[in-house]
Amino acid sequence: MRFSTMRFLFTLLFFLCLKFYAQVPGSTSFAFLKSSFSARSMALGGKVVSLYDQDLSLVNENPALLNASMNGQMHFNQSILPSGIHFSALNYALKTKVGVFAPSVRYVNYGNFTETDEIGNQIGKFNASDMAIGSNYAYSFNDVLHVGASANLIASNIASFTAYGFSVGFGGMLVHPNKLFTAGFSVQNIGWTFKNFTDNNPSILPIDVTAAASLKLKHAPFRFTLLGKQLNRWNVVYEDPNRKPTFDPLSGDTIPVKNAGFFEILANHAAAHVELLASEKFHFRMGFDYHRREQLKVVERPGLAGFSFGVGLKFKKFNLDYGFMVMNNAGQNHAIAVSTQLSNWIK
Repeated sequence: MRFSTMRFLFTLLFFLCLKFYAQVPGSTSFAFLKSSFSARSMALGGKVVSLYDQDLSLVNENPALLNASMNGQMHFNQSILPSGIHFSALNYALKTKVGVFAPSVRYVNYGNFTETDEIGNQIGKFNASDMAIGSNYAYSFNDVLHVGASANLIASNIASFTAYGFSVGFGGMLVHPNKLFTAGFSVQNIGWTFKNFTDNNPSILPIDVTAAASLKLKHAPFRFTLLGKQLNRWNVVYEDPNRKPTFDPLSGDTIPVKNAGFFEILANHAAAHVELLASEKFHFRMGFDYHRREQLKVVERPGLAGFSFGVGLKFKKFNLDYGFMVMNNAGQNHAIAVSTQLSNWIK
């Protein structure tokens, strides 16, 4: 029975990948929905869909991660990106007789900008922001199989222009009875915009399909995860359309433009992360995203582009998480988060 259920879920995921295959870069709106609003997720590379524990911040990436152990937990995350862009998120979990709910608010403030006319004269200032308000829901059939869904109202504002939309998502989790192996998938941002910035600017949401598997070593404090991202689109490699063939200065032969091959495209879907579970109160995290490294690195000095790091600290009444993601030599994204059980503060 369990095998049949999982076969159905992965078959459904496969057809969803085919359905959304035609989505191309630059054709979507509300791109902030694909961003990480979790310090732990940022430390692990920006996408977590297969870690089934008590971290409420991860349910926005896979609602099936929501579980009864999070009941009464509140989580706040603050991320700071280059140029002063701020990402904030607030989540709360509530257990009911029909499952677990987790209302959430995600907010992005892009800061203030200078407004100019067509010849460059300054005429004022404006700001820009994005917001998503909604809830996640999860239900457990048993200790092995868990499913979840999410729904959000989304809004975007740029100066006097606004856009509104609605999105839904769903996910599944498989937890082995030994608790050492977990696997999950998530399909996020299915929906539409019911008001665009302009009437002649139709757009779709940035649908994202992710699947991952995690393994905790039985006799060592390590947990490894292998993840496949952007599974709804095969070729995610950006190739400059203005590239032209070059010439070998010695032989004079033409060197044709090299396009990404099968294995290069496949590697751009892969990411991996590892957690060192040093103790119950201290975790160290590291992640690597090949696609982010290849697309954002400075060719002459790639450095740690694509890597991410972070720690998790557990105190008596609250947990503290920190993560930072290296985009390239020009800057990094930082995030800090606090979570607590509200009952810890009530005597």
